[in-house]
Amino acid sequence: MGPRGAALLTRHRRNLGLLARFGVVGASGVVVNMITLIALHKLGPSFDDAVVGLAGSDFNLRWYHVYSTLAFLVANLSNFQLNRSWTFQSSRHTPWWKEYWPFLVVGLGGQAVGLALLTLLIHPHSPLSLPTDVFDDSSGLRNRLYWSQLIVITLVTPLSFVLNKVWTFAAVRTGRLALLDAAHEEEVMAGKDVV
Repeated sequence: MGPRGAALLTRHRRNLGLLARFGVVGASGVVVNMITLIALHKLGPSFDDAVVGLAGSDFNLRWYHVYSTLAFLVANLSNFQLNRSWTFQSSRHTPWWKEYWPFLVVGLGGQAVGLALLTLLIHPHSPLSLPTDVFDDSSGLRNRLYWSQLIVITLVTPLSFVLNKVWTFAAVRTGRLALLDAAHEEEVMAGKDVV
């Protein structure tokens, strides 16, 4: 490693440590997510069955959307608590609920992106659909839902890390969230005055 690489490593050592911790928590979240998803898949209806049709379109809300969202919510809560107490060590700085809601909002944004990706990976007419000759759902290792969920988690995690580091844990701890809320409130009040 040259002097430039060493300087970058020194400069970003703390961020690399945070990323490593976030990765460990994320790995535990993957386990929690997948256990929840597998349990729901085993106990509930077929993951590819429609739950409800979306009005005005050919699209359906399917059980895999429901299973993925419930698995996300369980893993999100687990990841939040571990990130709060270990990764970002913010539990001493702000109340639990005040920090959880921004974390949940970031996670829900990632989940929305994830559901779109999940649909692209599972829907048989999607150009990104996992091949059904390989992923024929004959066993856990060949299950399209499980592999699609793992791919989605892998793709969404970096976005989640950046947003949580920059906004959720840092903004709440430093009070920037309160400043943003106050600024938004002023804009709303200004808008009401104009109307």
